[in-house]
Amino acid sequence: MTQMMGIDALRTQLTGRVIDSSDFDYDSARSVWNGGIDRRPAVIARCTDPSDVAAAIAFGRERGVQISVRGGAHGSWEAAHAEGGLVIDLSDLHAVSVDPGSRRAWCSGGATIGDVDAATARHGLAVTGGTISHTGLGGLALGGGLGWLVHKAGLTVDNLLSAELVTADGRTLCVSADEHPDLFWALRGGGGNFGVVTGFEFRLHEIGPLVYLGMFFWRPEHGTEALRIGREVAASLPRNAGLVMAAGLPAPAAPFVPVAHRGTPGYGLMIVGFGSALEHHRLIAPISEALPPLFEFVTPLPYVELQKLMDQTAPWGVHAYEKGLYLQELSEDAISILSENIPRKSSPMSFTTIFSLGGAFADVGEQETAFAGSRATRFVVNVAAIAPDAELLATDRVWARSLWQALVPHASASGGYINIMADYDQDRVQAAYGPTKYRRLAAIKARYDPDNIFRMNANIKPAP
Repeated sequence: MTQMMGIDALRTQLTGRVIDSSDFDYDSARSVWNGGIDRRPAVIARCTDPSDVAAAIAFGRERGVQISVRGGAHGSWEAAHAEGGLVIDLSDLHAVSVDPGSRRAWCSGGATIGDVDAATARHGLAVTGGTISHTGLGGLALGGGLGWLVHKAGLTVDNLLSAELVTADGRTLCVSADEHPDLFWALRGGGGNFGVVTGFEFRLHEIGPLVYLGMFFWRPEHGTEALRIGREVAASLPRNAGLVMAAGLPAPAAPFVPVAHRGTPGYGLMIVGFGSALEHHRLIAPISEALPPLFEFVTPLPYVELQKLMDQTAPWGVHAYEKGLYLQELSEDAISILSENIPRKSSPMSFTTIFSLGGAFADVGEQETAFAGSRATRFVVNVAAIAPDAELLATDRVWARSLWQALVPHASASGGYINIMADYDQDRVQAAYGPTKYRRLAAIKARYDPDNIFRMNANIKPAP
């Protein structure tokens, strides 16, 4: 790696730290969630406010180096770090403040989902926020934001009220429906293409403090029947519930799992109720009667613990790759493809999740936000190859691509959810948004980032 000129000058401009290979903590500063990514940026600018971000952008532009933005560093692609480039690191910007009276939260750009949940749950409030607590808020929200609350509250981005953004030319803008409305539309699903978001204001919803979990687990040979049950429950899922199916996931080494079944691969169905215990009981009661599970676990739990429930499936440092697509229906053909291909994975950590969509998600108009997906979509499928080392990941990367390719003919659109898109080729990005949204996004990109400075993402090229 070539030492970048003028780093000492950048240190004098920033309130936050500037880290390069001479610093003792350089290796830890450049580490990301995906252990298969080993990039060595020339400089990491750990920014503490918008002025730091603006100075870092100017520094990188003056030297013509690739600029990347690091939030939670949780992606399966190398978007957070450019080899030999400059990283705008927002990890020190993680404060969250909550106004319970107005049910609003201001979240700094580097906050994680865990940071947001910890602050909002104290007031019995929440916003849709993924399923892994150490996911970065910024990447999640700018791409859409799926989670347990999608039926009740819509996507994370559906609850965005305003944002603070630093543009490619160093301006700090307050972006909302009233100020820079074109940019506000683009931020709600258009990813990190338009600048560095240093703050988000969200609408919150009353949640908990206790929610109700029903977890059911079946052996692989019952996969077809388990997926059918998940489909039936999803068809009538109320707004105050959430549903996730997990195929190929090993049973966790948790107290509620019988010792003999821990580590057993199988099919999990998780249904969460945000209403009363009685409502949840009525929702899940037919499941065990339809297909007796290997084990089940039904319990109330704090919402913040629900948000950590799947953390063990994606520990920091694993090697990861993922592919995703939308299904209008979980058809018999799709179920057959899943049940036939799930056992072919090699890593015990690899699995496929299926998120149920509907309710508040479907209330939003197709063109109201830049979200890359139809509001009529019923399911999101995420094929995740996860392994402890590069060799096993290479095997399951082939498996993930094969399963994804087999499902493509049954997809509801040729694109996919950009937050689970590991291969950001231009055709896939354009297909994800569709021609109308993509043209509009490209025009806005040309207005705010005509030189495509922010291109380490699901990139939208500026319109000519």
